Amino acid sequence: DEMSESRQTHVTLHDIDPQALEQLVQYAYTAEIVVGEGNVQTLLPAASLLQLNGVRDACCKFLLSQLDPSNCLGIRGFADTHSCSDLLKSAHKYVLQHFVEVSKTEEFMLLPLKQVLDLISSDSLNVPSEEEVYRAVLSWPVPVPHSPFLISNLNLSGTTWGCFLSYLLSPGRRDQQCALFAVPCAGGGSLFAIHGDCEAYDTRTDRWHMVASMSTRRARVGVAAIGNKLYAVGGYDGTSDLATVESYDPVTNSWQPEVSMGTRRSCLGVAALHGLLYAAGGYDGASCLNSWNRCGQPEQGLWEAVLGPGPCFLVNSYARVTVFAEGNLYAVGGYDSSSHLATVEKYEPQVNTWTPIANMLSRRSSAGVAVLEGMLYVAGGNDGTSCLNSVERYNPKTNTWESVAPMNIRR
Repeated sequence: DEMSESRQTHVTLHDIDPQALEQLVQYAYTAEIVVGEGNVQTLLPAASLLQLNGVRDACCKFLLSQLDPSNCLGIRGFADTHSCSDLLKSAHKYVLQHFVEVSKTEEFMLLPLKQVLDLISSDSLNVPSEEEVYRAVLSWPVPVPHSPFLISNLNLSGTTWGCFLSYLLSPGRRDQQCALFAVPCAGGGSLFAIHGDCEAYDTRTDRWHMVASMSTRRARVGVAAIGNKLYAVGGYDGTSDLATVESYDPVTNSWQPEVSMGTRRSCLGVAALHGLLYAAGGYDGASCLNSWNRCGQPEQGLWEAVLGPGPCFLVNSYARVTVFAEGNLYAVGGYDSSSHLATVEKYEPQVNTWTPIANMLSRRSSAGVAVLEGMLYVAGGNDGTSCLNSVERYNPKTNTWESVAPMNIRR
């Protein structure tokens, strides 16, 4: 039986990158293809889908040559997703052999509990002493209910209780349970590097296009617009968390430095209201922050401290989201180191106070939040067991939440 596509004038290929497909077509005619950092992440899935094993093997060989403590966990996960068994084994072996360095990376902080357990209980784990494993476990942002499982997998022989207790009881250790990673539309990162690339979406043409890159590489950056300028606030440049700020002018397609905040912040919430730029919470390289800064005139650089809410604003997958609606700032959901939250707080700039409002219908961290016609919409996120496709909206006039149509995909 012939395939139905043979009778069609146009065939739509799903789940394949157009540029990768073009490169593979060229490869089919020339038997030549260049694999590099810029295309390997789209080329390998496309080659696997089209069963071009030669290209697939070349991609795996390239990724193998790029293994480094900062990206080996990401490459391992990438290999697992695309069933590259040899690369998966090699990347996993690399992780075990370089565990001390790997445990200090952001990729390690983002690992789920089961993967951390598998690593620290492996007989092939290469560490100079079990104290290094303790340090790794106690720096990982473990939710309190999972602590006994991690501790029970540690080998208590060969180290001192003094070392163990000094880490367990060290000041601010609970604040270090803040894993970090975010990839916004400005800046972000990949398996290999953090970058300053920026894209703009044109609603008229329904297309994305590249614009000028930021002057500083930034992942986990906060972004907000005032007037006709876009502000990139804080973030992480691959070495340290940032206090610097820069603004983008679409007329000149250029970025200009602005005055820095008083506090380094990555994974922060940023919002704008009446010409004021608010930078909320985040991580300063040592601990989570529940403090806020406000810039009265971004062009003049008048940053000032603002009253902070009680809970620490945890980041990455456990992020609270901030947004302005009806003149107030809302901090929505999040993660408090033990559970995902349905709570919401409202900040009133006029009186500089935070007050709780009605809880959401579902617990959510890392949700998408936006304002439409005076209503606050919260979409997706994670409730602690799975990603969500549910959506709900808040009516400030009645202080109530209601469900609306769910999304087609969990996000």
